[in-house]
Amino acid sequence: MQNAECRKRSLSAFSIRHSAFEEADMKRISFLVACTALLLCATPTASGGAQVIVTRPAGDPSMQFPGFNPPNPKTGTGRIRGRVVSADAGAVVRRAQIRISSQDIGAKTALTDSEGRYEFKELPAGRFTLTATKAGYVQMQYGQRRPFEPGRPIELTDAQQLDKADFVLPRGSVIGGRVVDEFGEPVAEAMVTVMRMQYASGRRRLMPAGRPGQSNDLGQFRVYGLPPGDYYVSANLRSLDTMVMDMLGGGAGGPQGSNNSSGYAPTYFPASANPAEAQKVTVALGQELTSVDIALQPVRLARISGSAIGSDGRPVSGAMIMLLPSNREAGAMMPGGTGRTNADGRFTLTGVVPGDYSLQLRNLNAMLNDASTVLAMSGDSRQAPAVPAATPQEQEFASVPITVAGEDITNLVVTTTRGVTASGRVIFEGGATPETPGMRILAVPGDPDSPTMAGLSGGAVKENGAFEITGLMGLRILRGGNPPKGFRIKSVRYKGNDVTDTGIDFRPGEDVSGLDVTFSDRTTQVTGGIKDDKGTAVTDCTVVVFSDDQQKWTLPATRWVTSTRPDQEGRYKVLYLPPGTYYAVGLEYVASGEANDPEFLQRIKDRATSFTLGEGESQTLDLKISR
Repeated sequence: MQNAECRKRSLSAFSIRHSAFEEADMKRISFLVACTALLLCATPTASGGAQVIVTRPAGDPSMQFPGFNPPNPKTGTGRIRGRVVSADAGAVVRRAQIRISSQDIGAKTALTDSEGRYEFKELPAGRFTLTATKAGYVQMQYGQRRPFEPGRPIELTDAQQLDKADFVLPRGSVIGGRVVDEFGEPVAEAMVTVMRMQYASGRRRLMPAGRPGQSNDLGQFRVYGLPPGDYYVSANLRSLDTMVMDMLGGGAGGPQGSNNSSGYAPTYFPASANPAEAQKVTVALGQELTSVDIALQPVRLARISGSAIGSDGRPVSGAMIMLLPSNREAGAMMPGGTGRTNADGRFTLTGVVPGDYSLQLRNLNAMLNDASTVLAMSGDSRQAPAVPAATPQEQEFASVPITVAGEDITNLVVTTTRGVTASGRVIFEGGATPETPGMRILAVPGDPDSPTMAGLSGGAVKENGAFEITGLMGLRILRGGNPPKGFRIKSVRYKGNDVTDTGIDFRPGEDVSGLDVTFSDRTTQVTGGIKDDKGTAVTDCTVVVFSDDQQKWTLPATRWVTSTRPDQEGRYKVLYLPPGTYYAVGLEYVASGEANDPEFLQRIKDRATSFTLGEGESQTLDLKISR
């Protein structure tokens, strides 16, 4: 690489600064940041999706990627336009970003003009989601009335012209303060994360809310654009920037970080390394709370060193290493260490704070191949840099549980594996067999600590319906990625057993073949309206639909629980539920993620309406708002 100072590059909330790389290298680095952010933030949830890039229509267990264009985006003569104003003074909000998304068009963005207006043209009939974003304001979905609730979808008929899809953006709240050390001295460049308690990955845990902040030379930080609510705040001296640079810039044996035996643990306000002892911070709408001072807690840091050996007994060189905190922890966010193996397969991770981790190892080229496949799956591979195909040895990976208690760990031997290969066929029930361009069978991790650096891209479905997925380990749930329109997964069978919801525990050395993944066009649909006690249609509410079987509430990648919002006419629609008996209830307010909490479902069950769905059945179910 030539020493050419490159400008600051940002990706979402992350950036790489003060680097010396060529333009081509920067493309690979920026793409690596995207891959890394996906690994860290797109933890599989109870709803079966990865939180960063995967969303699903209500009840749909098949993955879609609306952040990118589908292979054949639809067009039409419909139009949606509107205006964005501020909630405090009613002033126009210029250059606000408006994002529209649906299964049929993927996602598009527009900026408001000098009058605060925006417009989307050539839209097909369908259901759309709109989001408005502007720095300093609370991000809002169209139809959203309260913090942390989903917005209201827009149902557009053929050639419809919708002219008043307006947004009123409130000023965001601010949480600020100082980060100091144990002596009260300011700490610069600490990453400050604001979090909310949510139900995710099968448990209540702290999840990021908004973009992180960073302390300046005076230790001061300011996180803005927050909705009103209850938060928890943490400070960490490790950031995604330093993590990626550790992986890219390691010398012999790994990154040349500090070898000090003491440092600072990720600390929760006001001064605890234990997330259970974090103090809640409450901000009102538009409030600036600037007294959230965090005193970093000193801890003994550990050094982890060892070597990586391939399944062929040869050293694994140039592999990326990430020490990921256990997802069973309530608040762990950033990796405990990152690095690369050298030519002899040796590695060293320094500055590791106490905790439970999963040491995961994967070749960079294999990671880039997987990420490129995900983009190609969404129909827009142009966003990925060209990378050579990974060799069989490069495709190997490792995942090792490690507990760090302050003492160094030396001579650790990590043996990589190619994982398990799963193969089978896709069966389509219904009429003529549809074409399957871009369709893949995905293996969604079913355990919070499943390896996350391999097997995520799934396997392509060939013309004859055959598929093959490599690099699998641990519990995985098979789902369809970009299935043909109108088809949804019906069952996954292995050795005569239905494993659709329970998944398969893939173990090294035990390849799996003969999988039958059935998709059907006999899908279910539940539609209806929501009214109040006076018989007036209610548009500002959330409909929650969930199985009457409580054991299905907590299944990994569950198909049996969903929520949706009514459209502008007060009509709701839930698609693709499996046949069975369900409860449905209309509620004034449901916070994001709350519908997946089994305790919440238990509380609302007595207020819900019971109904039964048969295969391919459509039902009309009108609901009365439950207050």
